[in-house]
Amino acid sequence: MSESIFNHLRSRFHLPEDKVYLDGNSLGALPTTTPAVLANTVEQQWGSDLIASWNSHNWIELPLTVGDEIAHIIGAEKDTVVCCDNLSINLYKALLAALELNPSRRVVWVEDQQCPSDNYIASGIARLLGEDRCVIRALSISDMTSDNLNDTAVLILSHIDYKTGSLRDMQKITEAAHQAGSLVIWDLAHSAGVVDVDLVKTDVDFAVGCTYKFLNGGPGAPGYLFAHKRHQSAANPISGWMGHAAMFDFESVYRPADGIRRFLTGTQSVLALSAVRSGLSVFENAPISLLRQRSLNLTGDFIRQLDARSLSVSIDLLTPRSDAKRGSQVSIALDNAFSISQALIDAGVIVDFRAPNIIRFGFSPLYNTENDTTKALEALETIIDTRRFEAPEYQVRATVT
Repeated sequence: MSESIFNHLRSRFHLPEDKVYLDGNSLGALPTTTPAVLANTVEQQWGSDLIASWNSHNWIELPLTVGDEIAHIIGAEKDTVVCCDNLSINLYKALLAALELNPSRRVVWVEDQQCPSDNYIASGIARLLGEDRCVIRALSISDMTSDNLNDTAVLILSHIDYKTGSLRDMQKITEAAHQAGSLVIWDLAHSAGVVDVDLVKTDVDFAVGCTYKFLNGGPGAPGYLFAHKRHQSAANPISGWMGHAAMFDFESVYRPADGIRRFLTGTQSVLALSAVRSGLSVFENAPISLLRQRSLNLTGDFIRQLDARSLSVSIDLLTPRSDAKRGSQVSIALDNAFSISQALIDAGVIVDFRAPNIIRFGFSPLYNTENDTTKALEALETIIDTRRFEAPEYQVRATVT
């Protein structure tokens, strides 16, 4: 039964027959419906209906409509998620809002090994506010103790480590933070769509994420912001027209809208939001619990097959073997990782590289199969055994690696 479901889900994506695509953790594959959806948005809604489409096709509500569809995937209530801007800008909004809600404290905890983009945002806010209002503390997740949290205003944590694929215990960490008087912002970039996320059950304060990875919204697709209803009175630090309580009254003084709408700022891309809706539609008949089990089966099978091969180089498995601690990727560290990754891509196995020496194999349960694992590992073994990766063309780093 489940195999027929996954065959159907795979058929809903454009997947070139000559490629094994294991990079859905960076950019999801193209849903087959998206070209037609975009064509309709451009040709009919924009081309024929023109500006009337803000009402007739409800363009004005798309950030909230799409937000509610994302909420279903991340275990959030209706009217708590807005799809807009990008992850970094939404983190900027969420962090400043959280600091406002916890004014007696100034320490912002960031992970020293998490995706640096989040830390760049936090550092920028610290420079803006000054040390009297915001101080950055960079520590590892293992350093999180009650002593370290007692003066912490906000924690910024990645649900899944972008390099290793390690899955964090959202409920346990959030409870510990709340007991210490801290707020938590979770980055869901690598977990939404592949892991059972339950923002209601775990009582999360804020969360941010993107839609171009496992949600398959397309390159540059917008991000999203979750704010618990108890925090929706906080100010959006980037106050703009779309977040106004009565935008077409054109009042000279900003008056924020009620609820999650206040976290909107400017006009959002209708084309991008339409593509995101197309990507999200694939999840309508695919329960996250089923996708999570599929993800674990795929990554677990990859690890078992990797263990069974006698590769001629030393490989360090960075991803946890435990199902409870693993996201939807398998990361390995090895010498010549960059050139090996380029040789894999040239052989039709699309993976990605993370400095200094990591290759990531990302598995989307919506379209990847056990056969992808076999082909990828066969290619890896051949490239290593023949030392094909030593070819000059695999040593050159392009702008995007």
